[in-house]
Amino acid sequence: MIFSIVNPNDTWILWGFLAGWAAVSIYLEQQYKWASKLSGAIIALIGAMLLANFNVIPTESPVYDTVWSYVVPLSIPLLLFRSNIFKIWNESGRLLIMFLLSSIGTVAGAIVGFFLLKDIIPGLNKIAGMMTGSYIGGGVNFAALSGRFDVPGETVSATVVADNMLMALYFLVLILIPSLSFFRNRFKTPYMDELQKGADKEENPAETYWKRKDMSLKDIALAVGTAFVIVAVSFKLAEILAGIIPSGENVNFVWNVLNGILGDPYLMLTTITMLLVTFIPRYFENINGAQEIGTYLIYIFFVVIGVPASLPLILQHAPLILVFVTIMVFINMLLSFTFGKLFKFSLEEVILTSNANIGGPTTAAAMAISKGWTKLVGPILLVGTLGYIIGNYAGVAIGSWFGGF
Repeated sequence: MIFSIVNPNDTWILWGFLAGWAAVSIYLEQQYKWASKLSGAIIALIGAMLLANFNVIPTESPVYDTVWSYVVPLSIPLLLFRSNIFKIWNESGRLLIMFLLSSIGTVAGAIVGFFLLKDIIPGLNKIAGMMTGSYIGGGVNFAALSGRFDVPGETVSATVVADNMLMALYFLVLILIPSLSFFRNRFKTPYMDELQKGADKEENPAETYWKRKDMSLKDIALAVGTAFVIVAVSFKLAEILAGIIPSGENVNFVWNVLNGILGDPYLMLTTITMLLVTFIPRYFENINGAQEIGTYLIYIFFVVIGVPASLPLILQHAPLILVFVTIMVFINMLLSFTFGKLFKFSLEEVILTSNANIGGPTTAAAMAISKGWTKLVGPILLVGTLGYIIGNYAGVAIGSWFGGF
């Protein structure tokens, strides 16, 4: 353990930093246009990364484990409260199709990267599974699949560092693309064209989107209480099924797959939430504040995954993993823009769906807000949350397949 000013067991100090810096990141994003363009998610990541690199905060702590074990599971149902499958299709059909096409790029990138690098990166099958889930869904899928494949902490840390570095660079590329004539001449840009007709340049888009909303104590109680119940039931049901369904080396492959699907707590959590939201939509749609609470919890998670490994660990492990995730992101980008051009999607739709794949719905929505594409904020959040659902399934499938090599 590398020395740090804050001790790993200083629980309240670390919680104060995690919750406080998440709040500061959101405040800066809504208060200043430069921060809105950068996005609060990136601010949360960079701030934690800098403090960890300068040994102000520890790179490992039981507090971080608590975030992975409790904060992340609670955020999933809260962010899925509006993910009615029928509503996603009715309101966001075009974006949904583009998102699924972009997901093909993620899977293709994982396959190409794995077969190019499997002989030189230990445990690449597990990393590929994690990153496939993460680059279709988001950080919550990364957390779920790292636990599902029992990835060593050292590998998780190195992958997080490589992933964070690449995500920051890719988001900067996506932010830059709308200003490049090469892309604007080849794609239609209806949302940018509409914005140029007279938007208020002094307005902060992030602050406008996350404006005050009607929310009561009942809303907060129902949102948090329902999330706790869904997590408790899902995790317990998955535990019971994992114990009932046989698995192991001497068990039929089908049983092992069934155990992996029904016995996985995160897959169970996303499935139960999706079913509840789809079949009793009025209950969930009438709860205000779930998206805000879930987003705040995700910002705390952004801070945690921004805490990198030590520099020696990065130099030993991250460079090759960085090559692998770069291949994944490059192929995702290549196929996303190819499919987008082929099927006549707008430049804004292609950018946001690729962002939603690589970074998750929160970063995609943040980018839509920062660019002023307000009509796409709700749909990309809806479509992006679908990535939380299918990301785990895709990650489990890829990791299990590659595990046979």
